[in-house]
Amino acid sequence: MTSQLKTILLLGILSAFVVMLGGLLGGRGGMIFALGLALVMNLGSFWYSDKIVLSMYHARETAYEDAPYLHDIVAKLAQRAQLPMPRIYIVPEETPNAFATGRDPEHAAVAVTEGILRLLTPEQLAGVLAHEMGHVRNRDILIQTIAGVMGSAIVTLANIFQFTAIFGGNREEGSNPLAGLVMALLAPIAASLVQMAISRSREYLADETGAALCGDPLALAGALEELGRVSGQIPMQSGNPSTAQMFIVQPAFAVGDNLSRLFSTHPPLTERIARLRAMVRA
Repeated sequence: MTSQLKTILLLGILSAFVVMLGGLLGGRGGMIFALGLALVMNLGSFWYSDKIVLSMYHARETAYEDAPYLHDIVAKLAQRAQLPMPRIYIVPEETPNAFATGRDPEHAAVAVTEGILRLLTPEQLAGVLAHEMGHVRNRDILIQTIAGVMGSAIVTLANIFQFTAIFGGNREEGSNPLAGLVMALLAPIAASLVQMAISRSREYLADETGAALCGDPLALAGALEELGRVSGQIPMQSGNPSTAQMFIVQPAFAVGDNLSRLFSTHPPLTERIARLRAMVRA
C-alpha cells in the first residue's frame, strides 16, 4: 500500500472516531458538528501538520552559520538520496532524539534535540540523520506527522467528550451519554493502535535506507544503543505522547505518558540493532 493510500486510510479512521464521538454524545447535531470538525482537522493536518508539530516542540530553524557541521551532514545525505535540502531545526530538549516532518520531500524538515547533539559522535549523528532522511525518501513523513497531529486532537477531544458525558451531555434524540463516555475512553487507545501499526514497519525500512545513505550500518546501530540507554531516562518537557511515532526512538514524556508507554509505536531496539549489524555480516 502506498503512503498516499495509507494517509487517506489513517485520516478516514481517525475522522470516524471523531464523528462517532459526536454522534454518541450529541445525536444528529453532534454528528454534524463532529463531521465539520473532522474536515477542518483533515485539511489543517495536511497543510499545517509540520508547523504544528515543530511549534509543539518549540523547535527553532537553524541557519548554516549557526550549525555548519549539522548542515554539512544533512546536505551530503540529501545529495546521496537525490532529495532537496530539508530545513533543519533544533529542539530545546535535553532528551536525545530526532524526527523528520513535512508533507513531501520538497517541504521536509529535520529536527534534532540539543541532547542528541551532545550525546552522539559525528558518525553516530550522521547515522541518525540518515535514518530521518530515509523517512523523507520513503515518503513516511506526511503520514507520521498527520498521525501525530490527529492523535493529539483525538485525545484532546476525547477528554472534552468525557467531561460532556459526565455532566449530562446533549439530550437530543439519538444521543447516548454512557456509550459516548465509553467511546471517549477507548478512542485515544484506538488512535494509538492505528499509529503503532503504521509506524513499526516504516522504522525498519528507514533504518535500512539510512544505513545505505550513510554507508555505515554500525554507526546507526551504535546511535540506537546510545539513544536507548539515555532517552528513556530524560523525559520530554514539551510536546505530546501522541507524536511519539515521529521520533527515531520511543521518547518518554513528563506529562500524559501512560498511553505511549502502554502502546509502543516503535519496534524493539534490540531487533533494529540486530538487523543493522546483520547488514554488515551479509
